[in-house]
Amino acid sequence: MNPLLLFVFVLAVFLGLELINKVPSQLHTPLMSGSNAISGITIVGAIVAAGEGGIVPTILGTIAVAAATINVIGGYLVTERMLGMFKVGKGS
Repeated sequence: MNPLLLFVFVLAVFLGLELINKVPSQLHTPLMSGSNAISGITIVGAIVAAGEGGIVPTILGTIAVAAATINVIGGYLVTERMLGMFKVGKGS
């Protein structure tokens, strides 16, 4: 495994955790719709990683594809629910 890719992965994990912890709770849902596009890019990168060859990249890439897909679907569901709260004439 390329050490540079491992470094980028670890850096992204720490940066993501710090960023999410610094965002106020009122902004989590609106930011989720923007993060769906980023997760879509993550899916493409995970597919490339899964096709890299070898057992470890294939397994990690497959797990990454599954996790990013769940993130995209969940993000769109939450965004749809959030936008539904603003529709006129709809009760809760």
